Amino acid sequence: MKDFKTFFQELMAIDSPTGYAFGAIQFLKQEIESLGFPCYVSEKGNLIVTVEGKESGIVRGVCAHTDTLGLMVRGIQSDGTLSVTTLGSPQLPTLDGEYCKIYTRDHRQYTGTILSTSPSSHVYKDATTAPRDLEHLCIRIDEVVKNKDDVLKLGIQHGDIVAIDTKTCITESGFIKSRFLDDKLSVAILYEVLKELVKDRPQYKTYFMITTYEEVGHGNSYIPQDITELLGVDMGCIGTDLACTEFDVSICAKDSSGPYDYAMTTRLLNLAKENHLPHAIDIYPMYGSDVSAALRGGNNIKGALIGPGVHASHGMERSTLSAVDATKHLVLAYIR
Repeated sequence: MKDFKTFFQELMAIDSPTGYAFGAIQFLKQEIESLGFPCYVSEKGNLIVTVEGKESGIVRGVCAHTDTLGLMVRGIQSDGTLSVTTLGSPQLPTLDGEYCKIYTRDHRQYTGTILSTSPSSHVYKDATTAPRDLEHLCIRIDEVVKNKDDVLKLGIQHGDIVAIDTKTCITESGFIKSRFLDDKLSVAILYEVLKELVKDRPQYKTYFMITTYEEVGHGNSYIPQDITELLGVDMGCIGTDLACTEFDVSICAKDSSGPYDYAMTTRLLNLAKENHLPHAIDIYPMYGSDVSAALRGGNNIKGALIGPGVHASHGMERSTLSAVDATKHLVLAYIR
């Protein structure tokens, strides 16, 4: 079994923008099967893990998503730069100056840098004031390209995937800094939970689902039909009117899709209190989850949402090992 830091950093090193998570899913399938749990990949690309319980009765589901924000090539410009469209909703101003990789459909990879179209203070009067939006950002490819034809010869075309460098770091003081803690941090937490279940099974049969289209709203719209309760594990929000910090497990009472199941949310809150876990209960004003997708998909389930507190979501995110530990123990308390 891999320790948390090793597993987390290996997962973060695998690019998986939404719709292009095959590598991450295969990595997760291999690692989870090595723990002894059967799993399969659905037609949609989600990983479904089955853990048998000690008792019959209700069937639970626990989900997190391994797809991340990203970009896609929208156009090839006359000077050899690339224009892009978004996959999900990254904070575009934070992308100016970030390194990236371009993945072609014939399996070639190229590196590049995301830049403003006015990238130099010595040349452009609006270098510091130009908008950082899709019309004013481009990708400079690390290849000898002087025009559109040079780019096409590399095999790059419209629709190619662009993955953004995560810059992952775990500090000695216990901070976890990276892009895309939303939601690979929660996936790593579920791996920690599964390691515990090798020794002590859950009370009831539990599916663990790792999804691949959460960032565009339909990741877990289909779930195994015997599930009666679904717990989403995704990042907890930090900011205005929110009680959560980077050290807590966050329990979501309501997000933009509406309130989560009252009784299930209350049970999670009580479990956090009983187990003396640092926690907060909050409302996320601009947020949707894989549980939201499952409910919209017509599944007859109760649903709730928790996750480690993450600062600066969809930008340069940060959490802590404390939040990881609290979230892990709340999931274990729930399924046991």
